[in-house]
Amino acid sequence: MSRQAPIIGLVATAIFTVLSGCQPQQPFYLKKIDDEYLHYKGVATEIEYPDVESERLGDVDNAQAPFSLLRKDDRERWDLTLEEAVRIALTNNKVMRNISGQVQGPPDFIARNPELAPTIYDPAIAESNPRIGPEAALSAFDAQVSASMTWEKLDQPQNVSPFYTMIYPNVARDDLGTFQAKISKIAATGGQFSLTHNVAYDLSNRPSRSWPSDWNVNLVGEVRQPLLQGAGVQFNRIAGPGATPGNFNGVMLARINTDIALADFEAAVRNLVSDVEIAYWELYFQYRSLDAVIAGRDSALQTWRKIKILFDHGAKGGEAEKEAQAREQYFLFRSTAEKSLNNLYATEAKLRYMLGLAATDGRLIRPADEPTTAKVVFDWHDVLDEGLVRSVELREQKWLVKRRELEMIAAKNFLLPRVDLVGQYRWLGIGNRIDGNSFWDQTSLVAQDTNAYGTLAHGDFQEWQMGVQASMPLGFRREMAGVRNAQLSLARERVRLQEAELELSHQLAYAIRELEANYVLSETNFNRRIAAQRQVDAVAAAYETDTITLDVLLNAQQALAQAESDYFRSLVDYNKSITEVHYRKGSLLEYNGVYLAEGPWPAKAYFDARRRARGRAASTYMDYGFTQPRVISRGPIEQHVGFDGLIEEGLLEPTPAQPEREMIPTPAPDPVPADEIPAEPVPLAPEPEASAASGQWKAVAGRPSPSRTGPQLVPTAGWSAVERIRR
Repeated sequence: MSRQAPIIGLVATAIFTVLSGCQPQQPFYLKKIDDEYLHYKGVATEIEYPDVESERLGDVDNAQAPFSLLRKDDRERWDLTLEEAVRIALTNNKVMRNISGQVQGPPDFIARNPELAPTIYDPAIAESNPRIGPEAALSAFDAQVSASMTWEKLDQPQNVSPFYTMIYPNVARDDLGTFQAKISKIAATGGQFSLTHNVAYDLSNRPSRSWPSDWNVNLVGEVRQPLLQGAGVQFNRIAGPGATPGNFNGVMLARINTDIALADFEAAVRNLVSDVEIAYWELYFQYRSLDAVIAGRDSALQTWRKIKILFDHGAKGGEAEKEAQAREQYFLFRSTAEKSLNNLYATEAKLRYMLGLAATDGRLIRPADEPTTAKVVFDWHDVLDEGLVRSVELREQKWLVKRRELEMIAAKNFLLPRVDLVGQYRWLGIGNRIDGNSFWDQTSLVAQDTNAYGTLAHGDFQEWQMGVQASMPLGFRREMAGVRNAQLSLARERVRLQEAELELSHQLAYAIRELEANYVLSETNFNRRIAAQRQVDAVAAAYETDTITLDVLLNAQQALAQAESDYFRSLVDYNKSITEVHYRKGSLLEYNGVYLAEGPWPAKAYFDARRRARGRAASTYMDYGFTQPRVISRGPIEQHVGFDGLIEEGLLEPTPAQPEREMIPTPAPDPVPADEIPAEPVPLAPEPEASAASGQWKAVAGRPSPSRTGPQLVPTAGWSAVERIRR
């Protein structure tokens, strides 16, 4: 009956398989299912909101409605200097905002690319990276301590003849205990050192034993020193212990990662300062452009009013076509003024964004500084040399070249065979206990009551081992590929450096060309503005005597407004060109009085640093100068190379005769009429407190460069006042 049951089961399974076929079947459940897709409909397809508590900035919660052509709210005027604008931007920007020199359109860089936006925490994050940071690389050389303890109970029956039961028991019973403590360390030379302590306890019923239980203890010192592959301080500082071809994470490479992160941070601060200055001068231009358009609008309004009076009385000069032409000219200027005012609001909002302020807080920023009109002369060779030395992008690329050079050294090391010198020395001890002072007596034929540690300390039982172990792959296929890859990577980075230097020379040439062109254009547009003003005066007088037609007067007024706007456009572009030259040659931060410094750390960090400093001062210095590479860095970057001898103000030198130049008119105290922007100044807002997290970097606004606050020099015929900037 028992044999038939499996046969019946197999037959039933075969019949079920034939009836059901090979199609996959859904599982069967006793519980009725009303909606099979309830979980997916209710959970899997939902768009959920993360449970994150975040503190919102006050400038977001307290932002007011934006200024616009329809919103006639009261506006306070905030006269802001460029130095103060840079300081506020550096204080408020923990995430470096970026407008790429463009002031049109709303900002959206951080929202679209949050992971690409640089922050003040990036250098500290790179330094503390647990995978590729310097501390992670140094941790490979830290001493490692390990310990283990195990206990066993053995109860094994034995196949023993009765004749040998006096020697071998029928049942082997043992109580075993094992303890091991080990400390190991990898040295900078690649050698591995360890000291191990082993303790073994054995309680057995074997009659051949002198003691029922015994303790075996030993102390083992081991060393393994590579002689070829993996040997030397140089290789281990580059590649790190346990490196493989193409997989390096040594201390030198980790430090280069931090230097690259610092260069990226400096570039981000430089870009922020550049964008702030560009937005500042663009806002200045919008005020000047609005001033010029409003002046043209008011002039057109006066002309229209005069003709309208004549038109209403039917007098000569008040013909219908003249009144319509004057009316159209007025509304043309009015629409232009409205567009200019709207552009002013948009540019002011962009400057607020760069400063990290609310979109609107009831105040309207107005630049308090005037752009320089002095001629700035850069020596081309000095500028080019300074740019090649101080450019942040070139410095970062040079760090990459240095990284590839170090990787090349490490890759070539793997072409050597692996030859290790190994050695081991052991001290042993045995006894039936681990306390007391007695030890094993080698002269006695009878085992006495013995302390295992006493025997170990007496040093009667010592062993040693020494040898050489060698291995190498036949052909070095992977190692040769690693060297070739390192060679190609190094060649690529060097070519990139060369091309970057060539590109920098073109960028400097473009910046110098634009600087000189904008200076010439500013002079020409200044004379054009004077000529346009004289033309309006002359045409207006001629129109009063009825010697010219109305369209000539209207065209002259329009030409004056355009000349006024073009002059300030070229003047602002000239000041932006000065910024561009400093940007390209790497001195923009110095030009704006900004230097980089590390933020404050917690008190515990200073305490630990002092403890380590005292430990190093009390230790004996070991010179590793015999190893290579001797130099991978040329020292810290000199911020603010120095103001002494950098600028000579008021240096006069003869120049060829120039076109007639006249005094620049004193700017109006308020380019926007009182009916559009209040003229009463308001005090500056309280300075926001600067906060710095542990290990973060910050940019600090120092005193401005003399070139920033230089005197406004007036061009005169035959001579030019030169603000000469040397390296």
